[in-house]
Amino acid sequence: MKRIAVLTSGGDCSGMNATLRAVVRAGLVSGLEVIGIQKGYQGLIDRLYEQMSTRSVSNILQRGGTFLQSARCKEMRTAAGLKLASDNLKGMGVEGLIVIGGDGSLKGGYAIQQQGIPVIGIPASIDNDIPFTDYSLGVDTALNNIVHAVDNLKDTASSHDRTFVVETMGRSCGFLAVAAAIATGAEYSLIPEEPYNLDQICADLRNRFQEGRTNSIIMVAEGAGKAADIADQIKHRIGFETRIIVLGHYQRGGSPSVFDRILGARFGQAAVESLLKGDGGMMVGLQGADIVLTDLTKVTSSGIRPINPMLPRLANQLLA
Repeated sequence: MKRIAVLTSGGDCSGMNATLRAVVRAGLVSGLEVIGIQKGYQGLIDRLYEQMSTRSVSNILQRGGTFLQSARCKEMRTAAGLKLASDNLKGMGVEGLIVIGGDGSLKGGYAIQQQGIPVIGIPASIDNDIPFTDYSLGVDTALNNIVHAVDNLKDTASSHDRTFVVETMGRSCGFLAVAAAIATGAEYSLIPEEPYNLDQICADLRNRFQEGRTNSIIMVAEGAGKAADIADQIKHRIGFETRIIVLGHYQRGGSPSVFDRILGARFGQAAVESLLKGDGGMMVGLQGADIVLTDLTKVTSSGIRPINPMLPRLANQLLA
């Protein structure tokens, strides 16, 4: 193997640049040429690429997002688009591809693997919804962003006797909401994986108010409901002054945490090493303290990573 390529696809997250840096530098040290594909799979279709050097990845470790940029690509969902992407890789002389992204990106990588080009996937999703890895790239930084925002909100909540409903990302996985609730001492976390009773929550809020606890924070994953709707129902049922904050894309950005920088370095190095060993069609992941390989067939067919039931249980126990 003489030449590999790397791309970032789907939603960006902090730690992608750290991973790209590791891929490029590990590849160069191993005697490989490394091609950077710009704008994800769309760049693969449009042949937007550049040859990477050590200088290409200098001074990017501390930056959020991805310097190669990312994009959605509808063409990759068609047989013609997939063939064009694969043909373009072969035309570049690429013998192995590293894909950094979420579930859809990994499925695209698996499809290219089926075209005869070895692919290694690196999980990057702040929702932490990719199976066979304890943490995906970007999760830790996103959590730190959420905690910083909620810590600030608690100051104003306590100053004005207010309830704040904070909406986090997580359409199908409530990891961010429940983990942030534990880390910030929020009173409630509403997640898609578990049903909740808003009547009971309102009754609890009223009891807390009567006990002198006149402010509260409710974390809600976007897949469990909209913050605005929940806040309106609370105000309508018990009359409490309720405010909302939808954190949105704020969660994705910012300088990556130490954890994400090291995780990105480990993922990137392991991906290059796996290609050199001939282990195509795999995803690198973190299980315990170890980097492990899982077949992309299993990853792409296993659905959403189930949340650890310990987390909502712990959040509920700390509610008292």
